Amino acid sequence: MPTFLGIDYGKKRIGLAVSDAGGKMALPLTTVQAHGTLAQHAVAVIAACEDFDIDAFVLGLPLNMDGTEGPQAKLVRRFGAELHRAGGKPVHFWDERLSSRSAAELLQPAKLTRKKKKHALDTIAAKVMLQEFLDSLA
Repeated sequence: MPTFLGIDYGKKRIGLAVSDAGGKMALPLTTVQAHGTLAQHAVAVIAACEDFDIDAFVLGLPLNMDGTEGPQAKLVRRFGAELHRAGGKPVHFWDERLSSRSAAELLQPAKLTRKKKKHALDTIAAKVMLQEFLDSLA
């Protein structure tokens, strides 16, 4: 089973999650600060997962509730093109509607400061999105 890197792309932070070796479970990995250009973001994401043998990227696509693509979805598609160019691996787009809400609900019981919760939210959102993708493959 391939190893996937789940990516929750944001203008300030990029949440990352990775699949286990069996491709059954998504695990939160880290958050990358989004500084510079889309190409620089892609390089930073690839560097953050260099300890893993990633076969493909799963990029959360923030669709509108009616299923259309807005400006953020178009930005994510451009980032996906940069990621493919820099990493040479396939990029799968996955509907991430409500993944941030699900992540916030998962973090609610945790006794984290507001700042720590904000940073954890991005990796948990990436985990939620990647898990949905993995479940769809089963």
